[in-house]
Amino acid sequence: MAKAEHTSDARVLVGIDISKHRHEVLIAVPGKSRRRRLTITDTTDDFMRLISILREYGLPVRVGFEATGNYHRVLMYHLGVAGFDLKLVSSVALARIREALHNSWDKNDPKDAQVILHMLQIGAVQIFQDPMVAGTNDIQELSKTH
Repeated sequence: MAKAEHTSDARVLVGIDISKHRHEVLIAVPGKSRRRRLTITDTTDDFMRLISILREYGLPVRVGFEATGNYHRVLMYHLGVAGFDLKLVSSVALARIREALHNSWDKNDPKDAQVILHMLQIGAVQIFQDPMVAGTNDIQELSKTH
């Protein structure tokens, strides 16, 4: 069996399925075949716990997620401030790839985290810019009003 070597571009990949009260997290570390699965609640304490877990790996971290309503905003703000690379996954692309990979319409949160992680690995992601950090939050909120 070939020995896996870490290169300078090795990074921890994190797929997060966002929901209202809890988020499913799947972590892939270079050189390890098993992935780590976590469920975190929508609290600052759990956000800080996730950040400390990701920092313990000592590698750059890329986080992929599907924006769900406004539920992703607080978690992504914390992860962005922590210095992690944030990537947005298209909802339509996620549904199509999930259907192609699993040959089923069945949907659940751990499966979505797995598909998001796969999309990170193949590069089927978009750039995410946090409106609070970019200074566009007021414009975004005004555009939502009728």
